[in-house]
Amino acid sequence: MIQCAPIFTDHMVLQQGKNTAVFGTGSPGETVTVSIPERKLSASTVVQPSGMWQVQLPPATAGEACTLRVNDLVFQDVVFGEVWLAGGQSNMEFMLKNAKGGAEELKQCASSGVRYFQVPRNTFVDKKYSQDFKAAAWMLPTPETAGEWSAVAYLAAKELSEKLGVPVGIIGCNYGGSSVSCWMPESDLQAHAAGHAYLEDYRAAAAGKTDAEMIAEYDAYVEYQTAWTVRMERCYQEDGNMKWDEVIRRCGENQWPGPMGVKSPYRPAGMFHTMLKRIVPYTLRGVFYYQGENDDHRPETYSSLLTVMIARWRQEFQDDTLPFLLVQLPMFAYEDAPENGTWSKLREGQMQVFRTVKNTGIAVALDCGELGNIHPTEKHTVAHRLALQARKLVYGEQELAAFGPLYAGNTVSGDCMTIQFSQAEQGMVWHGEPAGFELAGADGVYYPAKAVIDGALVHLTCEKVPVPVRARYAWVNYGPVSLYGKNGIPAAPFRTEPPVLPLLTSQCPEPSV
Repeated sequence: MIQCAPIFTDHMVLQQGKNTAVFGTGSPGETVTVSIPERKLSASTVVQPSGMWQVQLPPATAGEACTLRVNDLVFQDVVFGEVWLAGGQSNMEFMLKNAKGGAEELKQCASSGVRYFQVPRNTFVDKKYSQDFKAAAWMLPTPETAGEWSAVAYLAAKELSEKLGVPVGIIGCNYGGSSVSCWMPESDLQAHAAGHAYLEDYRAAAAGKTDAEMIAEYDAYVEYQTAWTVRMERCYQEDGNMKWDEVIRRCGENQWPGPMGVKSPYRPAGMFHTMLKRIVPYTLRGVFYYQGENDDHRPETYSSLLTVMIARWRQEFQDDTLPFLLVQLPMFAYEDAPENGTWSKLREGQMQVFRTVKNTGIAVALDCGELGNIHPTEKHTVAHRLALQARKLVYGEQELAAFGPLYAGNTVSGDCMTIQFSQAEQGMVWHGEPAGFELAGADGVYYPAKAVIDGALVHLTCEKVPVPVRARYAWVNYGPVSLYGKNGIPAAPFRTEPPVLPLLTSQCPEPSV
């Protein structure tokens, strides 16, 4: 019996201007005929010995809703438009109803032009897993449905729909607390040195345990953590500013993320197999990706793994030039936490990927963080900057000022180091007092530097560094953000050592729309 992949439902958005992949399962040798009668599009194939089938429909433009027919299956209210996948962890998962201004957005969401499919966040294959995917469906925007959509993805999609005049579909494929290692197969982790530590952690945690033992261990954790969460929420209802140490004293140990094993959602490669593989190769325009927080214990290898993940996803979606638009992590630290620079290195890794992997963009969100709150509620700014990246790099608005200043090089003259910036043609300004710039000499010890803007340059001096050798800006987990482009986007953080890689042309191929 012919079946389509779970992502094919009523109200779906199909990508305009590209060959459209339609795929599913059936009995080997069975004939499959796919058509959209209103567009006079059709294609046929037979089910492969593996039980899988796939056809490619010719490109179509946006227009009136139509019907997708696959043998005896009929899908109604199908539209062509733009399709973006919203990947990452909790800040991408963060729901519109919980975002600042979310209630107002929900009141007017019906006219947004956005539709949404959430890949079930179920990462253990059992009876409930099958039920969840069977129930998954594309949703139209209503105050009742859209409240649980990704705030960042919805707001970016809404802006794109307004600018392009076509429907925009979002596929939510994200999971709070996920590492980049969750989103690629074991073979990729094994093939690259950066992935070995994640696999070794898993092997050590699972050593000597049967699958049944690991499942029972995780189920016991879920029971404990569910009750703990109720106690924790009561504490914050009593005092919204209660210190974490006091919460722990009252509630007991917070055991999140639970024991690693076959049922842990955070096991290496788990989400790749149980979530991403269920929707590939659905035809996309691009990917919004907001993730990295849960790799802060290994920031030095993050850029390598993210590069591998992008290549893997492009292969899975059968699109070697699939655009990836990254959100660079904002300022963040827990109160009283020691400064260790891990988030600075993660931001550097994200920028390195932007500079070295073609068809990528980066939304600098340095000023969008909150001290002590890893989930800032103001999502409009991040979404707008993602939309700007899409408009410039993917939709061809070449003159759009979508970036803030980016480090481009430096020169030294006497006691002054001059920093050169790209993407600063419109000029740069201070927001508040100049802060965050540091200089170091040959000894590598950094001191706060005096910074002066000169067009697209910043001149740095420091009495304690008579011969500057290296500089850095905003190189802290959490701190002030002072340098901006005149377009209101902050300068990206940087350090001059190690040498910054040259910027590749990240312009994506313009869509044929």
